[in-house]
Amino acid sequence: MQTETITQTAERKPHSLVASDRVEGTPVRRADGTKVGTIKRLMIDKISGKVAYAVLEFGGFIGMGAKHIPVPWERMRYNAALMGYEMNVTAEELAKAPSYEADKDFDWGDRSGELDIHAYYRATPYWGAY
Repeated sequence: MQTETITQTAERKPHSLVASDRVEGTPVRRADGTKVGTIKRLMIDKISGKVAYAVLEFGGFIGMGAKHIPVPWERMRYNAALMGYEMNVTAEELAKAPSYEADKDFDWGDRSGELDIHAYYRATPYWGAY
């Protein structure tokens, strides 16, 4: 059996896919360029394969006192001009958003917690009918 190799050309064609490790650490900004936070991780639904949440890291210093804020993925938009993701949320809204301390884990098996997140952001739950 012959193995095919994919050669990279000097010129890359634009596409809409991005590797998860390239999303983690990407800044999230408001339309005016103000930084909201940084994407810490993506949460992917095992059944549909779709990204459900971007977990933002917000506040703190060198990871101490930082909060993690799960945001429904549908609220994020990539903005090439900002070289990051755009999410228009005020500082007050962000401070009141459902969150958890960076040194704790969110219970992703708790559907009521996820309902609170989706209600807060006025987002359609990703899980649909199941």
